[in-house]
Amino acid sequence: MGTQPNPAGDDFSKRLEGVATLSAHGITKDFGALRANDSVDFSIMPGEIHALLGENGAGKSTLVKMLYGVLQPTAGEIRWKGKPAVILNPAAARRLGIGMVFQHFSLFDALTVAENIALAIEGAGAMSQLRDRITKVSAEYGLPLNPDSVVADLSVGQRQRVEIVRCLLQEPQLIIMDEPTSVLTPQEADDLFVTLKRLASEGCSVLYISHRLEEVRAICHHATILRHGKVVAECDPKQETAARLASLMVGEEVRQLNPPEPVPDSAPVRIAVHGVSQPRPHPFAVALDNITLEVRGGEIVSIAGVAGNGQDEFFDVLSGEVLAASGTIEIDGNDCRRQGVNARRRLNAAFVPEERLGHGAVPRFKLSQNVVLTRNGTREGLVRTGVVNFLGARSIVGRVTEAFDVRKGTPDPEAAALSGGNLQKFVVGREYDRKPGVFVVSQPTWGVDAGAATTIRQALVDLARAGSAVLVISQDLDEILEISDRIAVISHGKLSTPRDASGITREEIGLLMTGVSDDGQGAAHAH
Repeated sequence: MGTQPNPAGDDFSKRLEGVATLSAHGITKDFGALRANDSVDFSIMPGEIHALLGENGAGKSTLVKMLYGVLQPTAGEIRWKGKPAVILNPAAARRLGIGMVFQHFSLFDALTVAENIALAIEGAGAMSQLRDRITKVSAEYGLPLNPDSVVADLSVGQRQRVEIVRCLLQEPQLIIMDEPTSVLTPQEADDLFVTLKRLASEGCSVLYISHRLEEVRAICHHATILRHGKVVAECDPKQETAARLASLMVGEEVRQLNPPEPVPDSAPVRIAVHGVSQPRPHPFAVALDNITLEVRGGEIVSIAGVAGNGQDEFFDVLSGEVLAASGTIEIDGNDCRRQGVNARRRLNAAFVPEERLGHGAVPRFKLSQNVVLTRNGTREGLVRTGVVNFLGARSIVGRVTEAFDVRKGTPDPEAAALSGGNLQKFVVGREYDRKPGVFVVSQPTWGVDAGAATTIRQALVDLARAGSAVLVISQDLDEILEISDRIAVISHGKLSTPRDASGITREEIGLLMTGVSDDGQGAAHAH
């Protein structure tokens, strides 16, 4: 990793003394008429964990792609250790000493850990030597891995270890990490922070992108904040509150969530799942094992869990896209286990899947056409006697745009023309606009900034207050603890007994997520 000491320890008041590991000078990137980055200046010092913050569309991803050679700047200069550098591609970045751990893993499920790493490292050498290096480096940095494990058998946290160890084996002097804790349990995140601090103490620089501002405050020495492609602030995040960092990102105070109100025991059960099991649809999926859950009108029940533990499969049987093999599913007392998604929508249920582009919306359809698709056959009546009411659909697009601040270039663009965060607001808002009695949403604020996240979460709370049953599937523990009345955890296709949100800690949720804690039913999910 290099042996030069961290030149400033935890005191970065003199951070600009010495030569930066990497610096950007006037970096600009244009995509046609759109300027994604506008004269960006910033520097990362040796041994520094440096946060790159900004709301959706602020230009973080574009900037990082230029630092890693995926994109080329329109103007400006990148300097590596004080000297101008042209980074033509990721291979060139790696040769310089830049490594990157992406938010979405790039691993082959059917290959072993060693085989995946061998594919990414130039001149990896003999497989036996590589396995020894993986074992040594992973243990040295507190990221234990078995090089012979098949990736398909690994948890999400272990898969991230593979990505990090693969990066470390290239002996980088700068590691770029994009939302590294978004799929980790609290315990796994703590382990990652120990590793990052160790790397920094050895002189390695870390560029850290995260929307979790409390963890930024905990581990980062410095922060650069982008808004609309420009640097608007730099600060020591330890000296700022999370609310202050959020307001710097969005340019205004981020409004606070009005919390949910207690739900009376007499409130009716609006969605009930009893004994639902489902075999694995394919070898890399998860089987559902005897899931039972009830959600009453007026409450928000959230399901936490590490990605890949049955969330997608559970959403599919709830929505009716897949019919459950056994058990019962009732919406407002109506047995609908053998009914598809349109029949469940007619029972006034609404569903928002995790994947917004392709599953939640058809990319090449206009927003109004996407509205028609999810209202077909429902009480709103946008299609009658074969005639589509596009005027009504466009009116709904307008309502959702205003209520959820959906930013778009034209009144009714194609779904693919929206940024990820704005499409998320539209997809959630489109279903919220129906005022459904049952609302099932997966990863409601995935990839959206602080202001948009508050808007979406408040909508879920308001819907519950109006008497709807809201079921949230989320990997974001901050979100779950903020909005939920009760919390359950899914692990290896099993669901724990829901507990009152006020009586459960992050650590307890984390143990349930790893599948090693007793869930209250005497069924410890040890694997």
